Amino acid sequence: MVKSSTMETLISLATDEVEKAAVALGHAIRAGAEAEQRLTLLLQYREDYVVRFQENRKTGLSAMDYQNYHNFIDKLDEAISGQQKIVQQAQERIDGAKAVWQECERKRASYETLQKRAEVRKMKKELKQEQKEADEFNSRKARMAKLKR
Repeated sequence: MVKSSTMETLISLATDEVEKAAVALGHAIRAGAEAEQRLTLLLQYREDYVVRFQENRKTGLSAMDYQNYHNFIDKLDEAISGQQKIVQQAQERIDGAKAVWQECERKRASYETLQKRAEVRKMKKELKQEQKEADEFNSRKARMAKLKR
């Protein structure tokens, strides 16, 4: 059986791991949110730019202006595609960090369960010993009472 101090040390180390994993998960979630926010801004900027392009097209554009608008929209599409990949990678990091945190938490909970079981076994053993001592005391007391009669 693992000593109580050893188990407490394991629980303490596991708790530290859980906290570190939680911090890492928090960082991953924040990075993911920032990546999604950048993607949203790019999508909104593209939409606004397309609206402006369509409005200017109605009033007439030179071939050069038309080409510039079209090229810039293509560049925005490339940036959006790249940002979508970044968002996907951020989500994968979040998923990985979450799995690490869950594993650390499971490990910590397992140690705590083992410690509680050991405490229950110890209490049962102590109660059994106390009962044995009480039975022996009562038995001796009864023998002494018989001898005095």
